Amino acid sequence: MYHYRYTAKEETKPVRAEFEEIIHKVQDEVRDQFTFSYQFIGSSKRNMITFDPTTNIGFDFDVNIYVNDDNSEYDPDEIRNILKNALNRVVRYYGYNYCEDSTSVLTIKFVDRTFSRIKHSCDFAIVYDGSKGQQYIRFNKEQNNYTCEYRSKGFKNLEMRADWLKRNKHWTEVRKVYLEKKNNNTNPNKRSRSLYAETINNLYNKYR
Repeated sequence: MYHYRYTAKEETKPVRAEFEEIIHKVQDEVRDQFTFSYQFIGSSKRNMITFDPTTNIGFDFDVNIYVNDDNSEYDPDEIRNILKNALNRVVRYYGYNYCEDSTSVLTIKFVDRTFSRIKHSCDFAIVYDGSKGQQYIRFNKEQNNYTCEYRSKGFKNLEMRADWLKRNKHWTEVRKVYLEKKNNNTNPNKRSRSLYAETINNLYNKYR
């Protein structure tokens, strides 16, 4: 069991501003290949950033990157590698480690080397929204390749459901359940965005 709790907005606000600055510089880096928009999502969007003071993990943000490649000039592996290389060129000037390439996201981490702990991090997912749902660029480690895959149905209409819960005064319960899920999560591969989606969907189905 973990001991997650919510961080103060005053603590996360300057970190978010720095991530936005990094993203804008990455946009400039890749402009000759393609453009992209971005959005802080889930707990990052809803001021529900958590951290566990008993670990060395720190707090994390989730960002979706929406690539504009209307003519399909680039394959998934090219898009992900272009963005990864651009992030690596930018983040070193801010003291971050180079990107970690996991199944569904690119992750940058700010490490306090004196105390051997991660102060904060950011997960970037490269996604496409369509009529059939959201796709993301997935890194298949065993095959060492990249493909576009649909997200599970649990991510569809997620923010609409979150808005409904907030309007109908269930947000205190959302915050409570999300924190419980974080503290009781035993799957190291299940990230904050998935736990947030589970929380929203479970409570929406309960009350709606």
